[in-house]
Amino acid sequence: MKNKISKVLITAIGVSTIVILINFLKYHGIISFETYIMRIIRWVAIASWLIYAIQKKTLTSWIMVSLIMGIEFGNDFPEWGIKLNILSEIFLRLIKTVIAPLLFGTLVFGIAGHSNLKQVGRMFLKSIIYFEIVSTLALIVGLIAINITQAGVGMPMVNGGNASDLPSIATHSFHDVILNIFPENIAKSIAQGDVLQVVIFSILFGIAVSALADKFKSPMVRFCESLSETMFKFTKFIMYFAPLAIFGAISYSVGRMGLSIMVNLFELLGTLYLALFAFLLFVLTPIALLFKIPVKQFFKAVSEPATIAFATTSSESALPVAMKEMERFGVPQKVVSFVIPTGYSFNLDGTTLYLSLATIFIAQAAGIYLSIEKQIIIMLTLMLTSKGVAGVPRASLVILLATVSSFGLPVEPIFILLGIDILMDMGRTSINVIGNCLASAVVARMEKEFDDTKARNYSLEKI
Repeated sequence: MKNKISKVLITAIGVSTIVILINFLKYHGIISFETYIMRIIRWVAIASWLIYAIQKKTLTSWIMVSLIMGIEFGNDFPEWGIKLNILSEIFLRLIKTVIAPLLFGTLVFGIAGHSNLKQVGRMFLKSIIYFEIVSTLALIVGLIAINITQAGVGMPMVNGGNASDLPSIATHSFHDVILNIFPENIAKSIAQGDVLQVVIFSILFGIAVSALADKFKSPMVRFCESLSETMFKFTKFIMYFAPLAIFGAISYSVGRMGLSIMVNLFELLGTLYLALFAFLLFVLTPIALLFKIPVKQFFKAVSEPATIAFATTSSESALPVAMKEMERFGVPQKVVSFVIPTGYSFNLDGTTLYLSLATIFIAQAAGIYLSIEKQIIIMLTLMLTSKGVAGVPRASLVILLATVSSFGLPVEPIFILLGIDILMDMGRTSINVIGNCLASAVVARMEKEFDDTKARNYSLEKI
């Protein structure tokens, strides 16, 4: 069976290489084909990958093929591609129904059924220290990248933008940030999708359950264990819809914007993605090696949640899958259920990297020189203002608008970013998810509860 899959994979790669070469030659005028013939050729290549996905039978392979198909469909049939966004919206709605009960069940069961209160306190302290160190490194990588490429230098200024075009998400003072950590109404927190407030409520509830007499404690612990397992099973059913949702999301994005925007702003996009890759290679990978996390198996474990986050531009959509895969990877449920949701508010590696890069890009576009001291001040500001935007697609634009305004920078270049923000959001959201998954493994290692046997033997589950 493996030999058959390998042959199909080699065939798909070979056909795709030929198609890329044909497109390259046509683009440079060396050969000439009708548009419909070029479309047929590209769809033949996609069909070869579809056969590979059928043979491979993993969710990751189906997601990747859906991603490719979505790009081509949105490019060939933009008017239909735009209408397919409903598929991704349905998927996100279904995922959101899982988040609150999943967090509640796993956290309460983890605290009341396994952990003691001292361990919860230790995990929180270790997590926060880890989050701040890694987020700071992400900001530094972003600053270094944009200062090297100087992507904003010489860019013509854009007028006519309106701040009302940005997502309507309120900015908060430091007082508001601290206050909004704590829920005033758990139903309201669930309805608004405030992950951190749900986490805080669940932790306090778990502590309360752990203090009960056994006759009251045991039924609640069993209920929460059953609830969490039910939500994981529910998530597995929802994930069968993920390839369709990703096909719709990518078709919509390409249909609405086209592929030419990638060429027009390649330097800026390239800077971001190179910075994200450098962060992955020179920060996250060494951390994994330092804490003896099996790197190859780890990246297998995060491939599905990262791909889902990439296609949907929402960390929230990948949360249930990320939690389940980290458990299968060898991280105890009590660690996973605490660290990953908390990281969604305090460990936004991709977002913080992007914000530092984008702020300096705007200054460069405006011809404003920022000293190293000024850039450090901006970085420290972003360490606070970047908290709490994960799970909300493109909310980082509002944080960026508030930051540039507070430092007296022009807002006009933001509207260039608005046009390609969805393409940037794909990369930074994936890194957010990968960073939080790694954080759970690191905290588990520090707590001496990481299962090396599970990690070494990890393999992708068949769908």
